[in-house]
Amino acid sequence: MELYALQQLLPEFKASSASLVAITPELPDNTMTTVEKNELTFDVLSDVGNEVARKFGIVFELPENLHAFYSNPRINLPVTQGNDKFELPVPATFVADRNGIVVMRHVDADYTTRVEPSEVVAAVQAL
Repeated sequence: MELYALQQLLPEFKASSASLVAITPELPDNTMTTVEKNELTFDVLSDVGNEVARKFGIVFELPENLHAFYSNPRINLPVTQGNDKFELPVPATFVADRNGIVVMRHVDADYTTRVEPSEVVAAVQAL
């Protein structure tokens, strides 16, 4: 689910007394740029070094043949993430209840496959 789609759903999350948080592997300055550029009004946290993603078991290392592509001026992981590990988190969406129990999750190595926003809203409303 992309950040813009999450922003559009924010009123539905708030109506359910739910909090919405996005986590990115980017450095805080880059995260703030993304927040400002997309006019996001929910929390977007920086997971420097993919430490949280690693605890979730969703970090993968890009193969060496992709390092040059992910070092170009448009997508520059060493600059945006502040390291040269070429690691990314698998895109994931989690819904947790008030006790921190995950009641819905979507994790797919194919970054083009994202959970439907309506599924996330339904999971939140079911809490």
